[in-house]
Amino acid sequence: MNRNWRLETAVGTYALKEVTDAPLPKVRRNLAVLVDLARESVPVPAPLPAEGGDLVVEADGHGYCVLTWVDGEHVQGTDLTLGQVRDLGALLGHLHEGLRRCGPGPVPEQAPVAKVRDVAEAERAAVALLGHLPADPVTDFDKAVSEALHDRRRLLARHADACPEGEEPTGPYGWTHGDFQYRNLLRREGRVVAVLDWDRLGIRPYGEEVARTAQVQFGVGGVFDLDRIAAFCSGYRSAIDLSEADLADAVKRLWWKRLTDFWQLEFYLDRQDPAFGEMFLTNEALLHWWTDRADEVQAAFAAR
Repeated sequence: MNRNWRLETAVGTYALKEVTDAPLPKVRRNLAVLVDLARESVPVPAPLPAEGGDLVVEADGHGYCVLTWVDGEHVQGTDLTLGQVRDLGALLGHLHEGLRRCGPGPVPEQAPVAKVRDVAEAERAAVALLGHLPADPVTDFDKAVSEALHDRRRLLARHADACPEGEEPTGPYGWTHGDFQYRNLLRREGRVVAVLDWDRLGIRPYGEEVARTAQVQFGVGGVFDLDRIAAFCSGYRSAIDLSEADLADAVKRLWWKRLTDFWQLEFYLDRQDPAFGEMFLTNEALLHWWTDRADEVQAAFAAR
């Protein structure tokens, strides 16, 4: 991903980033949004312009940007109090409101579509992944992955008729952060002081970002913290009028996406990074827990 340095100078401390995983025009666009959001007191690191005003400087074929340094720590969602969780939901709502005014361009009249993978395609992917594992697994990890893939195939067969209808999610949409979760949030003295990593800024359904954030923040150890999901959604809906039906559609689409994709395992096999392998197994446990308690999960997301 991007390369980063901390610069301590006579006039302050800054973050220097070498852009390696995003097109430079897109980075310039996103940094300009941060300038406007910072003026509206949204907690984002302010980018510094070069002498000519450019927010990205190109040198020797590389792009660089400098932002104000923000001290803080990353706190996992389940370590937050219920009050902090509700405030986090409200912050995401205010962020979406800010992006309505400061987004990098108009929002199209046509709602964004979300590809719905069919069961047959997911089944083929599972079989292909099994083919990359030893025919007779020896290590505990390979055994666990093989068993998880067979369990997933049974889960797919059992819920084949639960596919979301169509590829157009319901509810409001607009510019969203794209990866709003604790790894991209800095806290100090219990409050969010910076929202980081804006490389995925894009137009999405608001419900999609709410559901994804809740899963990453509060789906830990193979289970959902339903009380914190309820507090988070209550906080968000205090800022953005997102209906229960629209949230239910977003949650079902996210569940289906998790049911039919294998990206963590694909990353593990491609990069041989054990972190992705463990992530696959942890998320597999959450998927089964979620599937068995779908009504409870939907009720938590519907909280006011």
